[in-house]
Amino acid sequence: MDGSIITVVQQKGGVGKTMLTAHLSVCAALEHGKSVAILDVDPQGSLGEWLEKREALLGEDATGLTFRTSSGWGSRREAQSLARDHDFVFIDTPPHAELEAKQTFRSATLALIPVQPAHIDLWATQPTLDMAASQDTPSVFVLNRVPARARITQEIVDALAELGGRVAKSRIGNRVAFAESIGQGRTAFETRPSSIAATEIRALTEEILRLASR
Repeated sequence: MDGSIITVVQQKGGVGKTMLTAHLSVCAALEHGKSVAILDVDPQGSLGEWLEKREALLGEDATGLTFRTSSGWGSRREAQSLARDHDFVFIDTPPHAELEAKQTFRSATLALIPVQPAHIDLWATQPTLDMAASQDTPSVFVLNRVPARARITQEIVDALAELGGRVAKSRIGNRVAFAESIGQGRTAFETRPSSIAATEIRALTEEILRLASR
């Protein structure tokens, strides 16, 4: 049986897709013992740069991940090919790219849609949710860069629920550890294993893997 394909997608840029893709994939591999591939469909190539730093730090054969890149048209075929040999495939997608997003939706088991707790992110989310629905792809919203004790967070959660999407119980805070670790080719639960950031990523990974395995 082929593995699950999780596309991390949002038409708005700057919501943390690459950070989430890197953290979820490494946590699934290292802490859940899964075979994991990551597919970078974003021409900006940030995920590939992160992996190069990781290879330089750990060695090319010690990253715990299989890495591929693809254009939008080829992403569906590449994701399905990787899923034949891996438990999970995570796809990092570009913003403002409807064609590429549709291709990844067509192969995906689950669409993970990052949303920051801001109205501008909420306004940009409906088209992404509509694309997921048009391809019959189950989706889940993930609250990312959540500030401490901000009233707007619950407002955004309520509004997302009204859109008809599922909202992940696990939330990711606005924490320096994420940006620091990505810059090193690592993840927050590797650089700061006892931190709140690490705890949040572990909880989100467990939740997402469970949803994608159904």
